[in-house]
Amino acid sequence: MSADTGATGKRASDRFIESLLYALSVYLAPIGIAAITVVALFLWHSQYPLLEGTPLDVHALVADSSTSEPTPALLTQLDAAPAKPFHRTHLSTAPVWFTVAVPVRFGARSVVEFPSRHAVDIACWDANTMQLLGRADRGGASGAFMLARAGFALTGAHLDGQRLLCRGDFAGPARLTVRYWNSESFDSATQAFDRDSGLLDGGLGILALFVLLTALINREWIYIVFSAWLVANLRLAALSTGWDAQWLGQEIPVHWLLFARKLNISAYYMLTVTLFGWLFSDDLKRVGHRWLLRWNQWTCLPMLAMVALPYGWYLPGMWAMTGIAGSIIVFYLCRILFVTRSKVAVWFSVSLIIAMFSGFSEVVAAWLGFKGLLVYVNSVTAALFSSLMAALAISQQMRDERLERRRAQAELSKTYNELPIGLFTLDANGVLLRGNPTLKAMLGREVSWARHTWADYFGPASWTALSQRVAAGATAEMEIESVDARHADMWFMVRAKLAGAHIEGSLQDITERVHATERLSFLADHDPLTGVLNRRGIEKRLDFGVAQVAKGRSLSVGYLDLDRFKLINDLYGHGTGDEVLRQICLRVQPHLDDNDVLGRIGGDEFVLIFMDKPVDAVAASCQQMIDAIQTMPFIIADKAFRVGCCVGLVEVTDRMGVAETISSADRACQEAKQGSADLAICEKDSPVFHQLEEEMRILKSFGLDSAPDRLFLVMQPLMSLRAPFASLNFEVLLRMHGENNTVEPAWKVISTAEKNGRIAIIDRWVLVHVLEWIEKHADALDRTQFVSVNLSGGSLNNERFIEDAFSIMAQYPRAVHRLCLEITESVAVRDIKNTLRFIERARDLGAKIALDDFGVGYTSFAYLSSLSADLLKIDGSLVTQAIAHPANLSIIEAIAGLSHNLGMTSVAEWVDNLDTVKAMAEVGIDYIQGFCIARPQLPGAILGARSAADFIQDPAIEAYVKTVLAGTETGDLWDSAGILARRGFH
Repeated sequence: MSADTGATGKRASDRFIESLLYALSVYLAPIGIAAITVVALFLWHSQYPLLEGTPLDVHALVADSSTSEPTPALLTQLDAAPAKPFHRTHLSTAPVWFTVAVPVRFGARSVVEFPSRHAVDIACWDANTMQLLGRADRGGASGAFMLARAGFALTGAHLDGQRLLCRGDFAGPARLTVRYWNSESFDSATQAFDRDSGLLDGGLGILALFVLLTALINREWIYIVFSAWLVANLRLAALSTGWDAQWLGQEIPVHWLLFARKLNISAYYMLTVTLFGWLFSDDLKRVGHRWLLRWNQWTCLPMLAMVALPYGWYLPGMWAMTGIAGSIIVFYLCRILFVTRSKVAVWFSVSLIIAMFSGFSEVVAAWLGFKGLLVYVNSVTAALFSSLMAALAISQQMRDERLERRRAQAELSKTYNELPIGLFTLDANGVLLRGNPTLKAMLGREVSWARHTWADYFGPASWTALSQRVAAGATAEMEIESVDARHADMWFMVRAKLAGAHIEGSLQDITERVHATERLSFLADHDPLTGVLNRRGIEKRLDFGVAQVAKGRSLSVGYLDLDRFKLINDLYGHGTGDEVLRQICLRVQPHLDDNDVLGRIGGDEFVLIFMDKPVDAVAASCQQMIDAIQTMPFIIADKAFRVGCCVGLVEVTDRMGVAETISSADRACQEAKQGSADLAICEKDSPVFHQLEEEMRILKSFGLDSAPDRLFLVMQPLMSLRAPFASLNFEVLLRMHGENNTVEPAWKVISTAEKNGRIAIIDRWVLVHVLEWIEKHADALDRTQFVSVNLSGGSLNNERFIEDAFSIMAQYPRAVHRLCLEITESVAVRDIKNTLRFIERARDLGAKIALDDFGVGYTSFAYLSSLSADLLKIDGSLVTQAIAHPANLSIIEAIAGLSHNLGMTSVAEWVDNLDTVKAMAEVGIDYIQGFCIARPQLPGAILGARSAADFIQDPAIEAYVKTVLAGTETGDLWDSAGILARRGFH
């Protein structure tokens, strides 16, 4: 207890003595010094009283430089000159002769002073005897002369009562005066002069040295300028007081003196302008008028160049430029004081006012002859006060900067503590030296600085990587994961850089961003609904798998398509459908191995990828998937229903790409849908596989939006049974050149295009080429009433193709009236409204319409009157069996009669023998088309014929046509009922 009390008392006494010494040093000592200074200045007796000497009148005149010795004539001229207290040279460098009468007062203690600091040399004679008394210049003195204060002085007892004749040379705005002293007073005045010069020299010198050292230590170049400005100010004060002939106690050579004065004035001008610009750089931006400052800065160059001018020319130019520059600075200071209320500007203004007032006093005194405006403050005091005020301005700026730094440090400290990013400092071993509160919160536990290491929170591997990167000299930037069990799965972005012996860096929590990135990365390749791969992910896996096939590995791909899944969405809503899709994926995945992949590429379509498994090895797994989907009902809320599916399984070869692989699997799935089994297997040696390969080969010949360049057209004539030699009508058919001068079967090309969504490209190509050909050969087709062109169902259901087709037809008005567009019966009745709109627009442009493949697949007689077609083409399957099955012939006869009643022309397809020709003629068919009449012909052959009958090769058919059909020929087609005229077939 006593030990604690003693320690407390000791701490209290320590605090007391420290506080007492602080108060005495900071407050009492400065106040005491200031009080003693005020008492000394105003109450105590001065050791150096102000002494002036007795002024003497002079008689002066200016002579030419050739008069170097006194003459009686010169003395006579001087006697005639008026007596005056001083003589001004007005910058003249001509020698001045003057006389002065010395009174009889002090005897041997007499001193005659010539105090002009602009005097270069002087010599005096006894005016009565013309005896030389002495000479003096800035380099030394002889005889009774000596160098004294700012000028020269004569001493000796022989001076009393004498009349002196003197000659002097001056440089600058000299003011010639003569003073009479006793030796004691003169010595006191000399001591005061030396004391003032020492005070100025030492005071400003020490101040300049202090500022220079401060600038060098703090790397503040503005203070170096201020130090140089103080030295220049010191030299100006020396010039004003007349002791600028020395430098630190050393005499300046006489021939350097004038140049040194000019250089000092110009340097002071330049340093003042520079110091002002730097000191008020921020304030000048606010007050504007920057061009004035630029003018001041540019005038420094001619000011420096003017030192080469003679002194008499230099001074007027200097005064003019100094006046303008000073006015600009005064203007700026007024603006700064008004706009910014800057304390720095206040102190600098006071300094400038003192300097300008002192200089103005000297100029006025020299120019107008006044004694001087500074009565109570001499040049030394003015220089000291001017420098002091400038020092206060610099000090105020330093204080403002310090306050600004403190404010910035406070804001930085606040930011450091409140920044939502962790900031840290590590040593070379990874020890945490310090950090902000955010870092502590991120680390999640009490951090013991200088004890815990980076590896404690982020692992040794993280520290190794970080230290290696910062050691390389660059800013390290890396994502790291916390190894702290309490912050599992947390991620941070660290940025760090080597700063001396430490590592400074920041730590940002990026856990949400990392998780979001992972989620986006997952969604880029996965279906957000089911979580399995999406099309992009499937294509990436397939791309890798196909590349492995080329290296000898096996790859099988399945295509799973659900049956009537759209019905579930329509009946129960998309939410129920989505849940079904999720459950389907759950049922399929147990039948997949780790290397197997499931992906969803459509609404109800999935792709299965089996790497390193041949088709026969995965067939059982696919069947199990089908059974898992079909056998168990799906229960969603209170609803239960079954879903069917089919799977197409293909074996991938090295000749197949990603698109071909998916398309082949899809085709295999379609085969399964069309067959009786739920699973269609397509091995690489099977016929189905070769068929798929053929389709892929044809598909590769298509461009992005263009038909294969190997397509060409053939034309099969249609012969009229009423006038076989009167017309040349035909149907345009598509062909494609194959390899080795072969021709691809048309059904292959069309089937491939329809299955892969490219049929509209082919139909567009056919339509353009047919219309171009008809228009080009219109004159040769004078016996052609119609040219039939087939349009597929896929094209008619494509809105873009429909618009393109009408646009193409509108471009060929001369050819479109011969165009007859064939639409299959099944497509026409599937969407009767759209079909009627198409027919109406096509007929408005002049085209004709034919219903193709009529009579099979639909009970379509009810639609026939609504469709209003021009031609009715009876399906060839009825025609080929017409002889063998009389019922078919009856159907054909009924169709022919019905078409005539509806105003349509009937056409029988696939007519291939004479009996069928006769039968078609007997039941009233208007046109026949088939190999017995003509096989498809090249366009050149069509242009060389006059009728369809010209192509008949069978002699029996030819004879029948000529003797029976042509014998009763009265007109083309069916015109017994006037149909030809009504339909516009001419």
